[in-house]
Amino acid sequence: MAKKIGELIEKLGGSLVRGSLELEVESVSSYEQADGTCLVFAETASAIAEALASDAGAVVLGEGSAAAVSKTKCVIEAKQPRLWFARAAKLIEPRVKGKGVHPTAVVSRTAALGEDVTIGPNVVLGEDVSIGAGSRIDAGAVIGQAAIVGNECHIYPLVVVYPGTWIGNRVMVHAGVVLGADGFGYVRDSASGAYTQFPQRGTLVIEDDVEIGANCTIDRGALAETRVRRGAKFDNLVHVGHNCDIGEDVILVALTGISGSSSIGKGAVLAGQVGIGDHVHVGPGVILGGQAGVFSGKTITNDGLKPGTVHWGTPARPLQQVLREQATLARLAKKAGKRE
Repeated sequence: MAKKIGELIEKLGGSLVRGSLELEVESVSSYEQADGTCLVFAETASAIAEALASDAGAVVLGEGSAAAVSKTKCVIEAKQPRLWFARAAKLIEPRVKGKGVHPTAVVSRTAALGEDVTIGPNVVLGEDVSIGAGSRIDAGAVIGQAAIVGNECHIYPLVVVYPGTWIGNRVMVHAGVVLGADGFGYVRDSASGAYTQFPQRGTLVIEDDVEIGANCTIDRGALAETRVRRGAKFDNLVHVGHNCDIGEDVILVALTGISGSSSIGKGAVLAGQVGIGDHVHVGPGVILGGQAGVFSGKTITNDGLKPGTVHWGTPARPLQQVLREQATLARLAKKAGKRE
């Protein structure tokens, strides 16, 4: 949907340096492929030069870049041009009108559908399911009994939402995700060695503005709940065990695994293949580098460390400490080699 530059600035802030507030942009683009209807962004000196030389109708730059501005281009300055551009893209993106229920979908008579909902081919909606206004459920997805999906959500193909799962507003769940499955909890008979499943009767709550990548799995609580808090973002192939609490604006990168009853604090970042044991607490803002590991029952925080400190290795510890240890080990190995 076309938006005037003035509308975007009113909603997102920033300032117009050159051009007209009445200029309309219809899409976002890279500057290599842009035409006069496109908005682009640039941050570095070389990118600014290329963006200004492109055919784009409007360019968003960082504050203080006005000296480089051409007189023929509509130019906006923003404190964080990449963020401004990303937010503008959501405003410009056309809103797809709800297409109703596909004839092949199986929808319980007790399911409640909001306005402008799209229910795709072969979707199954169980008893007492609620789908909020403007939400889209794509082909082959299964939404179990009494599950709730909020407003303006997008559930991609072949997602399975188990009964009783609660999903907030503006949540995006990519293909193949399983939400609310039983946790991996068993009790062992010490006499026979046989295992009996511990009751998995809790819930899963996904708060607003969460995005869950393809083929992730998030288990429900055993007797209480698993909760993913507002704004958390999951890459593909992430697993979260039962009774976990994932904080606001947490980033979980591909192949990360979080064992049961663990908590991840607000704004923490877990890079690829991070492994978290059970009953672990990762504090707010902690950054765990790729393949880092935290043993069961441990707490890892940034207390006493510089902001932005990266923790790495198994057991995870500050990266500078790991590098010192590796350097010391290398020197000892070299000395031992010489003695031989």
